[in-house]
Amino acid sequence: MPEMNVGAPGLQPSKAEAVARWEALLRDKQALLAKPGAHHKALLQQAHALHLANVISKEELSDLLEHADGALAFALEALIDCESSD
Repeated sequence: MPEMNVGAPGLQPSKAEAVARWEALLRDKQALLAKPGAHHKALLQQAHALHLANVISKEELSDLLEHADGALAFALEALIDCESSD
C-alpha cells in the first residue's frame, strides 16, 4: 500500500491534496479486492495520520473511517459473490 507522508516537517501536503490521495487509495479497487484487510488497514492508518497531523478534523476522520469500512464491506461481498458463483 502506498504511504502518505503527512508527518514530515515542511512536507505537509495541502488538505485538499492529502484527502485526494486518501480518496485515490479508497478508489483503488484492484488493491482492495486483492488484499481487502491490508487495504482497509492502510486506509485506517492514513486517515488517522491525517487527523494526528491536524490536516483533518475529528468529524472528517469519522467520515473517512466510515468510507474505509464501506470499502471493506464491498470487497468482502464481492469476494463472497465470486466464490458462490464458482
